[in-house]
Amino acid sequence: MAKNLGLKREVIADKCIHGMQKVRINYYPPCAQAEKVVGLSSHSDANLLTLVLQVNHVQGLQIKRNGSWLRVKPVSGAFVVNIGDMFEVLTNGRYRSIEHRAVVDPKEERLSIAAFQFPDIHTMIGPLKEMTGHEDDAYKTSDLESFMKIFFATKLEGKNFLEQMKLN
Repeated sequence: MAKNLGLKREVIADKCIHGMQKVRINYYPPCAQAEKVVGLSSHSDANLLTLVLQVNHVQGLQIKRNGSWLRVKPVSGAFVVNIGDMFEVLTNGRYRSIEHRAVVDPKEERLSIAAFQFPDIHTMIGPLKEMTGHEDDAYKTSDLESFMKIFFATKLEGKNFLEQMKLN
């Protein structure tokens, strides 16, 4: 990703290497009325990157693209890599966090494991100086604690959190 952005590898790697990782195991039981419930509401992740392992063959992860929900077909042994809000802010919107949700299946249980990559607790979250060529799209800079407080104070609903982080 650093190469794609025209940056030295260390610029991005330094944000991830000394950070924290949190892991969550998700269990979605079968639901006879699956069309009436959502396993996990539409949202984007606050962190830098999320690695998702869809443990079984049941489709439940969906991403929003061009206003439509697309299913992410599980591939045995493969990770789904989701860009998080912090990465969108760091790249000043050049990489966009992905809005996603989880739906349940009427007949089968679904399992997934998500590993969330966060920067070091002392990291400032804001556009990298190399990414500030588009001032209209610039995001605010804040410490990690403030960033997370704003995120958790916002309703888990789409990508509305990032609007609060924009300068304009």
